[in-house]
Amino acid sequence: MEVIIKDTYEEIGIEAAGIVKKSLARKPNLVLGLATGSTPLSLYGELIRMRSKEGLDFSGVRTFNLDEYVGLKPEHPQSYNFFMRENLFKHINIKEENINIPDGMAENLEEHCRGYEEKISGAGGIDLQVLGIGRDGHIAFNEPGSSLGSRTRIKTLTEETIQDNSRFFTGAEDVPIFAITMGIGTIMESRRVLLLANGEKKADIVARFIEGPITSEVTASVLQMHPDLVVLVDVKAAQKLKRAKYYRWVCENKKKLKTGNPTC
Repeated sequence: MEVIIKDTYEEIGIEAAGIVKKSLARKPNLVLGLATGSTPLSLYGELIRMRSKEGLDFSGVRTFNLDEYVGLKPEHPQSYNFFMRENLFKHINIKEENINIPDGMAENLEEHCRGYEEKISGAGGIDLQVLGIGRDGHIAFNEPGSSLGSRTRIKTLTEETIQDNSRFFTGAEDVPIFAITMGIGTIMESRRVLLLANGEKKADIVARFIEGPITSEVTASVLQMHPDLVVLVDVKAAQKLKRAKYYRWVCENKKKLKTGNPTC
């Protein structure tokens, strides 16, 4: 695990976009796992800038989104399909046939989930998975208590998640109760994972998932076992990390390496 602490939310996005850019340079047909919500917006904004100003090429990229609400049509303003198109896809040169987002309106949801897993496998697996983290430690919609070996499936959202997401709707009563979500086991098979977190409200859970025990009550904690995890946090989200000084020390000294590909 590599923990990188930045001063601001904007710097997190710039650093994360740099990691994506380097990954694309190594593999133009990158398989990229994507997240929604407010956290990755600075990343997506910087990728859009890189496309516009630097010509960053997404024509060979294939994407797989983590989740989608059950019962929302793709064109619904609060669907994750709509979110991704408005905040990234319509601004870059990705091919429509390379975009994969769970279908919350699928006639047979269980069959659709199995098919989504097969699509990921058929693409050769996810090279780089972008994640955010919920206040209760969930990744994607893998709520507390989820199996750490789970696959893409239907998940019932907790009241806390519904309340957190109600800010995007007219009220909590309008937030769907069910979602399709990529499973923890699926996420853990990604070759590299990039988790972003910002703000004081995430400080407790950031400390728990990085430095606490591995437990299904904090599903993000299983990422401690991932062989290539990069965590990008701002100073507000990092304020309760007991080893913050060490993480900064690691980053400072990795810059001196003359071999490898240090992130810092």
